[in-house]
Amino acid sequence: MAQPISLKLPARDPREELRSKLDNASIEHAEALLDSYELLQQLHEQGVFQLLRGALGASDKLVESAVQAARSDDSIQALRNAIIMSKMLSSINPDLLQGIAVAVGETLGSYKKPVIEPPGLFALLSQFRHKELRRSIALINRFLETLGVQLSARGSSDTH
Repeated sequence: MAQPISLKLPARDPREELRSKLDNASIEHAEALLDSYELLQQLHEQGVFQLLRGALGASDKLVESAVQAARSDDSIQALRNAIIMSKMLSSINPDLLQGIAVAVGETLGSYKKPVIEPPGLFALLSQFRHKELRRSIALINRFLETLGVQLSARGSSDTH
C-alpha cells in the first residue's frame, strides 16, 4: 500500500517578507528615493513643514474662524454675487466680450491719459452717419431697457 508523502511547509513570517521587500526597494527604487529626499529637503528649507505643523496645531481655531467667516451675511451675499456674476459671464457671447475688450483697449488702454476733445454739435450729429456708432447705441439702449424692466419688476415684487 502506498505511503502518503508528508508535506511540511516552512512557517511563513510576514515580518521577514516585509524586511526583504524593504531591502530590495532601496536598490530597485534608488533614483526615486533620492529625488524624494531632495524634494523633502527643499520643502524643509522653504519652511513648508513648519507651516503645516502650525496649521495642524491650530486646526480647531482655523476651522472655527472659517466657519464664522462663512456664516456672516457679507460672505453669503458675496458668494451669491459670485454665482450670479459667473452666470452673467457665461451668458455673454465671447465674440461680443472680445469686441468690448478691444474697444476698451483702443480707447482707454493707453498709458497716457487719453486726450479726447469734445466734438461740436455738428460733428457729434455727423457721427450718427456711421452704422457702427448706431449699432453700439442700439446695444446700449437694449441693455438699459432690459435693466429698466428688471428694476421695475423687482420694485413691484418688493412692495408685495
